[in-house]
Amino acid sequence: MTTSLETVRKFCEAFSRKDVDELLEFFVDDAVYHNMPMAPVRGKVAIRTVLDMFLKPAQSVEFVMLNDAASGSTVLTERLDKFQIGDRAVDLPVAGVFEVEGGKITSWRDYFDMATWTKQTAAS
Repeated sequence: MTTSLETVRKFCEAFSRKDVDELLEFFVDDAVYHNMPMAPVRGKVAIRTVLDMFLKPAQSVEFVMLNDAASGSTVLTERLDKFQIGDRAVDLPVAGVFEVEGGKITSWRDYFDMATWTKQTAAS
């Protein structure tokens, strides 16, 4: 059986493929995804909408894992999420908290500064 930490590592690695269907397979049907600067969403349809916001405009995505740790079903990550959006390289420091049950993500909370994202993605 895959550990919670292994599940999250595989999930983060999968972002580089930008395949939302693949990413959604990591979640239970009623999972909660909360980007802390925004309202939380529940369920795969809503999670798809949020993922599309970040993935569709990006030519490439990479989640660089700086640190991770697990305690039971809870996994903590410190990441640098890297996006190439047009001619802009966007580097977003993120701390994530995942809850994993039975090899599937039930809850995902990402903590980041929205101003850091906006400054790097806003049109000049």
